[in-house]
Amino acid sequence: MKTYRTARVTVKSGPCLNETMAEDQTLKLRLRLNSAQGVVMGPGRAELLASIAETGSIAAAGRRMGMSYKRAWNLVESLNNSFTAPLVETAKGGASHGGARLTALGEELLAAYHALESAALHAGADALKRFDAVLAVPPTRNPR
Repeated sequence: MKTYRTARVTVKSGPCLNETMAEDQTLKLRLRLNSAQGVVMGPGRAELLASIAETGSIAAAGRRMGMSYKRAWNLVESLNNSFTAPLVETAKGGASHGGARLTALGEELLAAYHALESAALHAGADALKRFDAVLAVPPTRNPR
């Protein structure tokens, strides 16, 4: 797990909290925040925000996650339109090479998402173990 410091907060990026769970546990908890308009934050969007903060680039963040620039840009646009203020600011390319960074709200909501994810994982650990114990066939892959 990488830790980087932004202007206002320290944000941890890297493996999903589920990846730090016991090796023998097959079920994973994935937290997705939905509004009437659809998903506003989930593991992929949080990873994209963390990657943008770390790389300073939407394109580099998208490549790191194995997605096209267009897909990454569409997700950023969706995130920016889902809240009262943008989560990502961009600068045009050219001589200064452009770039992207999280706004104060983006940093705040990314940290809040990770805190919520951690709380849900810890609160649900016993229930996940119970489900694991009675699975007829353990899942063979981690669906997204």
